[in-house]
Amino acid sequence: MSNRVVCREASHAGSWYSASGNCQHAGYTYCGACAAHAYKQVDPSITRRVFILGPSHHVPLSRCALSPADIYRTPLYDLRIDEKVYADLWKTGLFERMSLQTDEDEHSIEMHLPYTAKAMESHKDEFSIVPVLVGALSESKEQEYGKLLSKYLADPSNLFIISSDFCHWGQRFRYTYYDESQGEIYRSIEHLDKMGMGIIEQLDPMSFTNYLKKYRNTICGRHPIGVLLNAVAELRKSGLEMNFTFLNYAQSSECRNWQDSSVSYAAGALVVH
Repeated sequence: MSNRVVCREASHAGSWYSASGNCQHAGYTYCGACAAHAYKQVDPSITRRVFILGPSHHVPLSRCALSPADIYRTPLYDLRIDEKVYADLWKTGLFERMSLQTDEDEHSIEMHLPYTAKAMESHKDEFSIVPVLVGALSESKEQEYGKLLSKYLADPSNLFIISSDFCHWGQRFRYTYYDESQGEIYRSIEHLDKMGMGIIEQLDPMSFTNYLKKYRNTICGRHPIGVLLNAVAELRKSGLEMNFTFLNYAQSSECRNWQDSSVSYAAGALVVH
């Protein structure tokens, strides 16, 4: 076993967001201000581990995967992967190991790293991260991973970040659902998204699955969201109270005709009482 430290480079810095310490760039132009509403809720004084669940965009994956890296680089400072939690997760036999190439190609986890670093800056030497790449999970797998992660979610020193956009609308996304009763196309998109957001706020995994089956809304992080909802459902069985509230919603542009396209963003926070 070599002792070489494996680093995951900030591969999307300079293109999706700024390579310098300020967080503004193409990828963040649309979702940045929206995501900030969620990061404002973070309490760095009690957070010791940050779990980041992101969907896999580039590789077919039917399970969840863990990173081969020890360190995740960001333009602000390096983030350390939690060795103990990773060791415990490996032991379950439920996780695949992604290649470093897959890890660096994927943006869904990386986009949250500068925010995490910024939100945790005052305690930067006191926390570690647990990145989990979530595949196209079946309902039963969402349940299985939700159960597994629920004990970590119950711990107040753990913060969970779930990476997702909302509706990708337009012919280039092959999704053009339109409810004319809502008026302009962008209003129909907002209505569809807010219906899904309302269902997520109810914290019922089955309702969210049914919503996705019915409307096929192109929410890229639907499986990470499904895992979270199942973790919540598991904890509620033992009497833990929690509530989820969406804090902000935005669209990259307002679609008015069939040539237009847009991506929606939503930011919310789950609070365990």
